[in-house]
Amino acid sequence: MRPRRWPGPRGLRSRLLAAFVLVTVVAAGAAAWSGAGAAGAALVSSHRERTTGDVAVRIAEAAPQLSYPPDRESLDRLRQAVGGDTAVTFGELSSSEGLDTSLVPGGLRAAVRREHRLAAQRVTLEGRSWLLVGTPVMITAPDGSRTASGIEVYTLRDLAGVEREVAGVTRAAAATAAAALPLAALLALLAARGVLRPVRDLRDTAGRLASGDLDARSEPQGADELAELAGAVNDMAGSLQESMAAMERMQADARRFAADVSHELRTPLSTLAAVAEVLEDATGGMEGDARESARMAVSETQRLVRLVEDLMEVSRFDAGTARLHTEEVDVSAAVRDCLRLRGWSEQVRVEADGRVRARVDRRRVDVIVANLVGNALRHGAAPVRVRVRALPEEVRVTVTDSGPGLGEDVLPSVFDRFYKADAARTRSAGSGLGLAIARENARLHGGDLTAADTGAGARFDLVLPRREEER
Repeated sequence: MRPRRWPGPRGLRSRLLAAFVLVTVVAAGAAAWSGAGAAGAALVSSHRERTTGDVAVRIAEAAPQLSYPPDRESLDRLRQAVGGDTAVTFGELSSSEGLDTSLVPGGLRAAVRREHRLAAQRVTLEGRSWLLVGTPVMITAPDGSRTASGIEVYTLRDLAGVEREVAGVTRAAAATAAAALPLAALLALLAARGVLRPVRDLRDTAGRLASGDLDARSEPQGADELAELAGAVNDMAGSLQESMAAMERMQADARRFAADVSHELRTPLSTLAAVAEVLEDATGGMEGDARESARMAVSETQRLVRLVEDLMEVSRFDAGTARLHTEEVDVSAAVRDCLRLRGWSEQVRVEADGRVRARVDRRRVDVIVANLVGNALRHGAAPVRVRVRALPEEVRVTVTDSGPGLGEDVLPSVFDRFYKADAARTRSAGSGLGLAIARENARLHGGDLTAADTGAGARFDLVLPRREEER
């Protein structure tokens, strides 16, 4: 089961753009958010200091007119001096307007009552934010010492204005982060262009090398890792070009050697074949070992002649000098002629769709059929069948036998040169080139030759194209 792939940009350019924009926007957003938070905290802190300072000043101005211990009227005057939603307490005595002292948090009350210090805390009442300020009223002695009078003041100050300012700062930060998006995209495009240009050059160079242009090179730009990669690719291409040139020289030398040797052997082998024929005619008058030795010499000479002829044919294919001499041919009749000339007509059954006409090289088709049927007779088993069919786009000749077939280890190599499936047949009459030559002849026609195992024998399919004028 293939792992699930999450949807996302697939191209390198898209990924670079997405990564650059994402990093830029996240960085801008984080900076803007942090700045907005800091600005908001500064606004709240500033408002808190102003509010607590204002409350302290108001209490300081009103404190000298208070009587100690205070009565209800004194507490009312102090509450009015502080203003807003305020509560003033002294023991069991209190003066309150708009603030229920039961809403004062315990921590704030403890800071005022026990620690005798001014304290402020942000609270939410009925969905609105308030700053609750609590402070004790202190009595200053002539010697400068200060003691708590027991009077406690708690007052609420609205934070709506401050929150609007903080919201405005937050919106400005968000707008700044959003404004960074187009700039980030532009910078990402410029960065991606600079990064991807060498990558595209390397891709084009690799494509040209893959298509066979071994002169393709990439021009290194700069001194970064991509430039080093371009240099490494160029070095690899140069090494590959040298290796291919050396291989082509060796292949050309090998083909030329085979062709030269075959050509040089042809004349003496022709003479030797003529002598072998005379020797074969004379074996009737020989006795014992002399007759067997003569017959073996004749057989090996004939085999050597066939091998040289096959080598010369292969050398022509390798050199690209093999040419077709086509003519209008009834392929079914050509198959029957091939079998009759070799004495196989009684051993092989031919099935044909009447006259199957095609424009082919009759000699090369004869070579193909002779190789296929000869292999079927030597290495397969009866019955051997040849089926000739005329299809709309091609002519198909199928040769089957009822022998042991082609094993999985044989099929990949059956058309290799000098390949013989059975090591015990290395001295057989065949050269090991027959099937290779047969397929080369098929491909020279623009067709092909394939092999398969039917489970009850071997099957070879020859396909020859039909041209428009032949239908």
